[in-house]
Amino acid sequence: MLAKVKSCSLIGLSVHEIEVEVDAAGGLPAWDIVGLPDTAVKESKERVRTAIKNSGFDFPPRRIVVNLAPAHIKKEGPSFDLPIALAILAATNQIEKEKLEDTLVVGELGLDGGLRKVKGVLPISLYTSQSNLKLIVPSENGLEGAIGGTKTYSFNTLKEVINFLKLAENYEPIKPPKLDEVLQEDLVLEYNLKNVKAQREAKRALEVAAAGSHNVIMVGSPGSGKTMLARCLPGIMPSLTFEECLEITKIYSVAGLLPGNQPVINKRPFRAPHHSASQASIVGGGRVPGPGEVSLSYHGVLFMDELPEYNKDVLEALRQPLEEGKVTVSRVAAQLTYPAKFILVAAMNPCPCGYYGDDIKECTCTPYQVQKYRNKVSGPLMDRIDIQLEIPRLEFSELQSDIEEEDSLSVRKRVERARAVQLARFNYSNAFMKSQDVKKYCKLDKEGKELLREAFNRLGLSARAHDRILKVARTIADLEGVENISVSHLAEAIQYRALDRNIISNFAI
Repeated sequence: MLAKVKSCSLIGLSVHEIEVEVDAAGGLPAWDIVGLPDTAVKESKERVRTAIKNSGFDFPPRRIVVNLAPAHIKKEGPSFDLPIALAILAATNQIEKEKLEDTLVVGELGLDGGLRKVKGVLPISLYTSQSNLKLIVPSENGLEGAIGGTKTYSFNTLKEVINFLKLAENYEPIKPPKLDEVLQEDLVLEYNLKNVKAQREAKRALEVAAAGSHNVIMVGSPGSGKTMLARCLPGIMPSLTFEECLEITKIYSVAGLLPGNQPVINKRPFRAPHHSASQASIVGGGRVPGPGEVSLSYHGVLFMDELPEYNKDVLEALRQPLEEGKVTVSRVAAQLTYPAKFILVAAMNPCPCGYYGDDIKECTCTPYQVQKYRNKVSGPLMDRIDIQLEIPRLEFSELQSDIEEEDSLSVRKRVERARAVQLARFNYSNAFMKSQDVKKYCKLDKEGKELLREAFNRLGLSARAHDRILKVARTIADLEGVENISVSHLAEAIQYRALDRNIISNFAI
């Protein structure tokens, strides 16, 4: 007897429908799984056999062949357990085959017949909604599956799934959460700019960065507030739209990082990998490449503290995602592209001991050590960072000041107004302007051109740095709500190139 059940396989963020075919023929008892399965799929034989028996059903003493078609796609993970079990039961007439024709099934089985959570249910749900299929998932994936708007049914055990297939008309699909509920965000921020004393220049720079999605590097002595400032950045970025929520959640779902009690990511991601992280963990990798930190930071912030301590290969691998907003990872098994539009916030000390140029503590590093330390951050990478800040040490009087600092939510309102102007202009933020956009929207008057020419020559700027200055100036003008870039906007943008590679060795930080 032959039975077929629809399931699917994920390659990157793409969903490929897989047909699980089971033939239960006479002969000596045997069981083979074909169709390019990995080890986890091959091991499903024992899980499925035991789960069927412990659920009160008969496991047939027949020659069973399971084919996962199409055969050229690699099948990975335990999500094929449930469809294989249902196909075996259908092939042995324990359930009706017709009940499975318009249904797609994913789920891992425990030995007791219980269903366990699997990865990638959100992109699967979006796929089934387009294909007009029902979706059966484990209970832990229920809300995640319902987000896609499809007819999703979730269950705790194999026995519950069988009962559903027999009496489907008695079951209601999970209601997808309302848009307002998905986007609801706790406005009590863990990190708020009002808790950061002084550092007004740095706060202004972060506001500009949030408004235009510009990359930032902060250089300063230990304890000057670099990490605190970086953690405040997501709080002043615009609230996520529903489409952005889905895009981020798809990545986290595929990576298996979606919290069980949270079906959708509704806040800007903030990722802070340790400096010992490998290149594969940052940009993505594995035998079949999975998303890395640059993709997990999508629409959010990637914070890299102690930037020179990262491996040089890791830093150079950031060039493509910073420039293109996506990352392509090639392996023998596959070549996959993941989205990678994020704000890079980097922090570093001015020297190995951390006190070069400090007004109070004396630096113990030699000039060679200082230069060697700074050379770990290459010119091409620094060229891609729009805003380069010096973070000064705070004075005691500033720490004890009773002046009330501006709240992050107030800054966010200005940022949202500026971002709305950019979205209306070309549907993305200023940092991702194309060359033709720069020519059209970043025009300068005669005085502005003269100022930029002088800065270009004195600072030894590259063509990329030239365009990035104009992009930052455009963002500053948008924050002020004006159409034309003035000299003051341009001067502020040039000020943010203080650590440009051509002058960093001569700059007293």
